[in-house]
Amino acid sequence: MHLLAFGINHKTAPLAIREQAAFAPQRLPEALHDITAHGAAGEAIILSTCNRTEVYCGLADHDSEQTVRWFCDYHRLDARALEPHLYLHPDQDAVKHAFRVASGLDSMVLGEPQILGQMKEAFATAHKHGATGKILNRLFQQTFSVAKQVRTDTAIGASAVSVAFAAVSLAKRIFNRLAEQKVLLIGAGEMIELVARHLKEQGVRDMIVANRTVERARLLADQHQAEAISLMELPERLSEADIIISSTASQLPILGKGAVERALKIRRHRPIFMVDIAVPRDIEAEVGELDDVYLYTVDDLKDIVQENMESRIEAAKEAEKIIDLQVVDFMRWIKSLDSVPTIRALRESTTMLGNIELKRAQQRLAAGEDPQKVLEELARALTNKFTHAPSAVLRQADHDGNAALLDAARKLFNLNDDN
Repeated sequence: MHLLAFGINHKTAPLAIREQAAFAPQRLPEALHDITAHGAAGEAIILSTCNRTEVYCGLADHDSEQTVRWFCDYHRLDARALEPHLYLHPDQDAVKHAFRVASGLDSMVLGEPQILGQMKEAFATAHKHGATGKILNRLFQQTFSVAKQVRTDTAIGASAVSVAFAAVSLAKRIFNRLAEQKVLLIGAGEMIELVARHLKEQGVRDMIVANRTVERARLLADQHQAEAISLMELPERLSEADIIISSTASQLPILGKGAVERALKIRRHRPIFMVDIAVPRDIEAEVGELDDVYLYTVDDLKDIVQENMESRIEAAKEAEKIIDLQVVDFMRWIKSLDSVPTIRALRESTTMLGNIELKRAQQRLAAGEDPQKVLEELARALTNKFTHAPSAVLRQADHDGNAALLDAARKLFNLNDDN
């Protein structure tokens, strides 16, 4: 079994490409079944976030073309158009990539913790639907352990920086008195929850949470003394918001240019600050053309996430050392799997020989022979049976001058000159 990690992220592909390659959460079980059922991978885990779409696979051989072809076919993407943006990490590189991603070393915001939760969710989904096996189960369990060690042993998470924090930081730069602004949050997932928490820390008291499911919106709103509404109510409430931050799993835009234009008229063209951190986008790109709208996407946040980074950069160097050691450890385990069939065959062979001699001894005892003599002959027979084949091979190795095999035998059977 071989490992492969491939995909695109914020470093290799623009937002427009990442939108086309994203997996909607509700379609993940179907995609996992599709990739494994059609032989594109023996095991698979799909990680799809606003900044990356990655597939971690266990393959029977080194052929990755079929797996990448599945990815392109599933999303109806032109393979040639995707190729410049796609990265492939085989075997050891796949292990290192997983460790780096989980530790926040490959994120837009160095050391951000959210990706670890997303990887855990991706693993849980794949495991629940039977898409993982021995290799990926072990890889992701060790991945989570490595990420924990990195956060414990380094200062990688010392500064409160994330995409959610960057969005709030940008709002704080634009509004001198952020606490006095009214904020509309669209969505009720983990990203919006982080945004709400950061806004609360900045003193924002007036918030509205809009979500397709009002009950889910209310759960989040109640934590921050905010108001919960449904997405159906957005057109009537849009004009109230000075700040709009959106992050949903919708496959189509939630806010269009027309709706925002109507809200601006009601506001008498008082500006609206909007941050769309969803992939695919929640807010139509044309909204950014309006004079009184300041619209930012995930990619625009790159200029903000450089703050509080000096300590993290130093911590990242230490994290890389931890990861390198852990990669070696995991690859040792992978290589140890090669010996499993040999060990199993050895046990089966010796068990069979032992059972034959044991049955023969039992028959002799049942016939009334002397137990002491039967046991002595059983021990002698077992010794002869177990050492016959190795002895023949070692005699031939001595005849052939194969000193390496003779040395290996000494190590294998723990022999020395005293023996």
